[in-house]
Amino acid sequence: MTDRLFLDALDLCARKLLEDEPTLGVSFPYITLPSGAWATMPASVSAGYHDGSWSHGNWFCGFWVGLLLIAYLRTGNEKYLQLADQRLLLVAPRAGDGNTHDIGFIFYPSAIAAHHITGNKRYGDLALRAANQLRRRLIMTPKGSYISSWGPLDDERGRRSSAIDTMANLPLLYWAGVYGSDASFILAGEAHASMTRSAFIRPDYSTYHAVEYDVATGGRRRGFTFQGSADESCWARGQAWAIYGYVRTAEATGKREYLELAETLADYYFRRAGPDLVPFWDFDDPAIPDAPRDSSASAIVASALLDLAALHPDDQRSTKWRRQAFDMLAVLCQRYLATEPWHRGLLREGCYSKPHNEGVASAVMFGDFFFAEALCGAVMPGRLRATPRRLGS
Repeated sequence: MTDRLFLDALDLCARKLLEDEPTLGVSFPYITLPSGAWATMPASVSAGYHDGSWSHGNWFCGFWVGLLLIAYLRTGNEKYLQLADQRLLLVAPRAGDGNTHDIGFIFYPSAIAAHHITGNKRYGDLALRAANQLRRRLIMTPKGSYISSWGPLDDERGRRSSAIDTMANLPLLYWAGVYGSDASFILAGEAHASMTRSAFIRPDYSTYHAVEYDVATGGRRRGFTFQGSADESCWARGQAWAIYGYVRTAEATGKREYLELAETLADYYFRRAGPDLVPFWDFDDPAIPDAPRDSSASAIVASALLDLAALHPDDQRSTKWRRQAFDMLAVLCQRYLATEPWHRGLLREGCYSKPHNEGVASAVMFGDFFFAEALCGAVMPGRLRATPRRLGS
């Protein structure tokens, strides 16, 4: 029954993509409006400081390419592959973007997936160019090294700060280490994961959204938030990014300590998410239970748990996490799938940024992608990317 649910959701995704493509021009969707229509942005909009405020730019364009590739895998229709290739031409210039960690989000679901599916070296070389930009963002301190999340590297505001989202950008580095036969990419990713463990994770295994470091000492000056409820709250999607990133770090390094950390972070997530398995956007929003939920956080965690299950050397724990992932996907399919023709997204009730009142109770592009990635992992393992091998095998 669950396989049918998951395949139907992938079919719905494929239909909507083909219907929406002619309406987009050179822009890419990122959130749905109250009408259900996509809000869009050109891929060329880069991140940067504007009048002292940081703008993330278009960090989601690669997810649309990833969805087209998933639709190709599901349907076998070459049209989706052609569309993905055309869209990658629009995305490709961003491989030289030196302003943001989000280059991982742009090229991991697009160029890397296209290379895995087709074997075309052009896609692999494009992703490697992007990985070089991400590796350049590594900041050394006496306590370790971290990847600066935002801003040009000659700007101290950006050099001092990192975000939990960076953990989910690390797969670009880990892939590049293998593709380019250059272990320095993997070492850079693990260095960031190690420093994030000490600076971002609180004693109860909740996470900060962002940290400002003292570059001279490597100490944490402060933890803060842009998209959470408060500096000391636990933003649900941030916790999801951490789980995802530590699972992929365990896969890249072969170290069980990162797998166990991902499990502990996931245990916290499920304690706070409740039986619905789709959390409120921030676990500590004072407005709960009248606060928005965030289906994208569940989609990210479900995808991570499928990898965690594949990696885990203990059969019982592997089975537990796989079952949990399937339960989450079933809930998303049964209660959050946007089956209405007027609603152009895939998952309802995502939450892009509650503090900015942007994309609240909306489909969000990254939520749709990680949902589809998880569905692929459940019913088409190995097709979108290689299935992780059990640690120690």
